[in-house]
Amino acid sequence: MKAYQISSPQDRATAFAIREKVFVEEQGVPRADEYDSHDERDARHYLVVSDEGTPCGAARWRTTEYGVKLERFAVLEAFRNRAAGSAILQRVLADVQQEHPNATVYLNAQLPAIAFYERHGFVKVGEKFTECDIEHYKMEWQRPEA
Repeated sequence: MKAYQISSPQDRATAFAIREKVFVEEQGVPRADEYDSHDERDARHYLVVSDEGTPCGAARWRTTEYGVKLERFAVLEAFRNRAAGSAILQRVLADVQQEHPNATVYLNAQLPAIAFYERHGFVKVGEKFTECDIEHYKMEWQRPEA
């Protein structure tokens, strides 16, 4: 698996198509809630491609008043549990660490993804909440000791 920051309109369209499939079609997230002004304005977008060259995952991150927020992590069903999520998360964290070495890094994780994020150094913060009829926990990244 190879993950990288998107730099072309074609890759961006591919990432949006992956998000559409996972969030809108599979999970029933309203399209109006899936896409927002951050997509065009200030988010950094990523794509992960399988070893065979198939685009299979997408993500984005942006800075907020609270730190760096990781968002819209989506992996196509056929590629789940095949390291696509780990590849894109590790690439995003490496880029965030380089650009914002002291920022709080956080995300809102759906309940089925909690263990995945815990394996990558995130811890739950606060109470469970619902967003788009899906239960989540806020999680913060605990940077590895240097």
